Amino acid sequence: MNDHKGILLESGTNEIEVIVFSIGEGVFGINVMKVREIINPLPVTKMPNSHPSVEGIIRLRDEVLPVVNLGQVIGFPPSAHPEQDKLIVAELNKMKVAFHVHSVSRIHRISWEQIEKPTKLSQGLETTTIGVIKMEDDMILLLDYEKIVVDISPDSGMNVGQIKAMGPRQRSDKKIVIAEDSPILRKLLEDTLSASGYNNLHFFEDGRQAWDYLEELGNNKELFTQLPHLVISDIEMPQMDGHHLTKRIKGHKVLNDIPVVIFSSLITGDLFHKGERVGANAQVSKPEIVNLVETIDRLLA
Repeated sequence: MNDHKGILLESGTNEIEVIVFSIGEGVFGINVMKVREIINPLPVTKMPNSHPSVEGIIRLRDEVLPVVNLGQVIGFPPSAHPEQDKLIVAELNKMKVAFHVHSVSRIHRISWEQIEKPTKLSQGLETTTIGVIKMEDDMILLLDYEKIVVDISPDSGMNVGQIKAMGPRQRSDKKIVIAEDSPILRKLLEDTLSASGYNNLHFFEDGRQAWDYLEELGNNKELFTQLPHLVISDIEMPQMDGHHLTKRIKGHKVLNDIPVVIFSSLITGDLFHKGERVGANAQVSKPEIVNLVETIDRLLA
């Protein structure tokens, strides 16, 4: 696994490596950078009053992890061959969770440009899917694992109350561009940043849309006054990821002075260094919204 992470880390291009797995007849993928290990199922301890999709907890060495049945989350039938089942141990939003899947196949390295937005999918999985990977022989769905975890454990998400406790401020003159593919997180960011006094917010559904907007402003002298004061970007997004967006901003002769904050559930040691190399001014791990606001305050002071 570490070798694959090294390959992706050194690429510096608009690429992602995904581990492909199956649930029933469905084929799904998860970003290699989210995965810590893949193991055979362990004895599960049932928990009272737990979420229907949580099978219980397991002990993995010295850690206690919740087990989330992804088939249950997306409404698929139980495994037909439980002897092939696997647990994908993932880390996101600063917590670890074991996702129960039916089988694991291989790793694909692809461009984010191969991933279409979930709005083009047939109805059924839009609320838990961030995109579909177009392969020659198959279609691989990328699930919104952060949303799945927050739905099960709301405390792992952003808390507007924490922002209100910071006290009033007035930042409405500061224009902020935000690239975030999740509709739910866009709404949460709008609510929390507005509560912080930042009301001049411009949202884009992926890095490509944000870049097209910024590039137009940067290449037209008549539009220079409309340039944002700061950019916030997720990492995982269809068409263009946050690292590639940051690299393009920092490589543009007009846009390169705009502070860029990467706000992602993937701020791990390896990816933190990659964010530094592409020129990010700051990196904040989801769901640390107070840290995000304090970082914005500092960069715009």
